[in-house]
Amino acid sequence: MSTIVRETALSGLPVKKGKVRDIYDLGDRLLLVSTDRISAFDYVLPTGIPDKGRLLTQIAAFWFELLDEPHHLISTDVERMGLPEGTDLDMFAGRSTLCRKTEVVPVECVVRGYLAGSGWKEYQCGGTVCGIKLPSGLRECSELPEPIFTPATKAAEGHDENISFERMVEIVGRDLSEELRRRSLRIYQRGLEHARRRGIIVADTKFEFGRVGDELLLIDEVLTPDSSRFWPADEYA
Repeated sequence: MSTIVRETALSGLPVKKGKVRDIYDLGDRLLLVSTDRISAFDYVLPTGIPDKGRLLTQIAAFWFELLDEPHHLISTDVERMGLPEGTDLDMFAGRSTLCRKTEVVPVECVVRGYLAGSGWKEYQCGGTVCGIKLPSGLRECSELPEPIFTPATKAAEGHDENISFERMVEIVGRDLSEELRRRSLRIYQRGLEHARRRGIIVADTKFEFGRVGDELLLIDEVLTPDSSRFWPADEYA
């Protein structure tokens, strides 16, 4: 049985710990290591799942390549990362991503094609999700007439918070907000169609973006079970 990797360390390199990733600063690059930690409702649970980090890393790498969007990924091959001498490469293999360092846009780009989770809770209160008016009479998990863009704040600790598009404009500006909305909806649609042909519904998902100069890059992870809600299509009714 595989060992559960909850913590990592690299000789001489300080580590910043996210909810499930360990992040190492390599100058103009970052090394993201997906551990086997579990995060639920923005909290880290005391247990882990063997090889969860490896699965997340490989799923994200698949989508980064397939979607053909500008992104931060450089390599997932630990042999090419120049890790410190003496590093246990077997532990880092499959769960490590070398990527470009970006200025992270401080808003999460959530796209919903179905009414679930926090979107469903908000809809029940007033028929809207992040300020977007939806048709009356929808039920939990209903497919929406069209996918909607529902941004959220990025919380360092605690819960992220859904915000309106106009609030997003106040945070990052209108031009960038409109570009992020356009790209997020496009990426979601591509992922939705690819998954649907394989019997999977992508109910909703979260994207993150960062900037390097004038470039706007898709970063972090994309269309993984940690950032998305997947349903088997043959059980949806």
